[in-house]
Amino acid sequence: MGSIRVDLGCRIHPETIDHFDRLPDSLILLIFNKIGDVKALGRCCVVSRRFHSLVPQVDDVIVRVDCVISDDDSSGTSSSSASAASDKSRYPISSLFRIFFSGIFRPLQSLTQLITPSSRRLPSLNDDVDSETEQNSVTHHSPTQVLKNFNEIKFLRIELPSGELGIDDGILLKWKADFGSTLDNCVILGASSIVQNMNSGCDFLGACNVNNTDNGTNGYNSNGVENDNGSIPESFYTNGGLKLRVVWTISSLIAASARHYLLQPIIAEHKTLENLVLTDADGQGVLSMDKEQLEELRVKPLSASSASKRTLVPALNMRLWYAPQLELPNGMVLKGATLVAIRPSEQPKKEVVGSEGNWIATAFDEPFRTAARMLVKRRTYCLEMNSF
Repeated sequence: MGSIRVDLGCRIHPETIDHFDRLPDSLILLIFNKIGDVKALGRCCVVSRRFHSLVPQVDDVIVRVDCVISDDDSSGTSSSSASAASDKSRYPISSLFRIFFSGIFRPLQSLTQLITPSSRRLPSLNDDVDSETEQNSVTHHSPTQVLKNFNEIKFLRIELPSGELGIDDGILLKWKADFGSTLDNCVILGASSIVQNMNSGCDFLGACNVNNTDNGTNGYNSNGVENDNGSIPESFYTNGGLKLRVVWTISSLIAASARHYLLQPIIAEHKTLENLVLTDADGQGVLSMDKEQLEELRVKPLSASSASKRTLVPALNMRLWYAPQLELPNGMVLKGATLVAIRPSEQPKKEVVGSEGNWIATAFDEPFRTAARMLVKRRTYCLEMNSF
């Protein structure tokens, strides 16, 4: 009779089945790779032993940095961190920085500790105090520490909270640099201001409501380029325009070489990396390295600058294009538009149009990709810069 009761109980209350457990590991890894964010993956790690064993196998990881702390800040307090952040905004290139992550210590602990059942006990007053102390404290971790337990990373994207270059509102400054063991190429796009042509009927996203009937009668051709034969006006040299562009160029190169220097320990530790991107939330600068460039850095160590913790910038050949006013098809107008294409002097010169010029044309997303393509059709000015 007792056995009958057991059977009846099992039928009334059948054992629950977790259908998620029926999914193969390959599918779960595919989901984790779509998630990508290292904080979310850290939280997934504490869900189950299975997740804990699968997360380190993720090969597509995104790391979003919470804060950047100056090397001069050694106190670790919140007030000093705020002061360091303030100094960084005022002097973005004067001192190098370290990247840290806050608020993700507990989820990421599971990457290094096995999930084991612990004995339950009654909470005490000391437990409450300790818990409150832990909540009020902020633990920081470098990217190398956060990523050390991922074993098979192929694609890595690191996003800084902001760009390093403190520029005034309204000024456009974007750069993209490719590195191997040293700088391979860099493209810089800048403008003294951005305005919208209200007569174009377009917005910054390129949605047009009416056709532009200007027909070039205001001094611009059909491409939105001023009819000046592509020449730089004399005022560009006398009103500080050229000096400002030189500052943009040097600052962008320093920021790029500093980012490259910081990536060295991550590249050395993760041999499976095939693509690495270090960008910022402002969209100001992008450093990228492909599989061949990553391998080059592992084989040929970088040359560090003696002045600061950054990669030495080699002697450079630069090409500059300038337009006093550049109107894009979407109605955006770049005033003082400047494009600079940079390559090391030791590399053979390549054309800036056609297939060899793709590294310039594809450096930026729209609408700035169109701006770059329009600018390279103008007169080219060649410059040189010594190593620094």
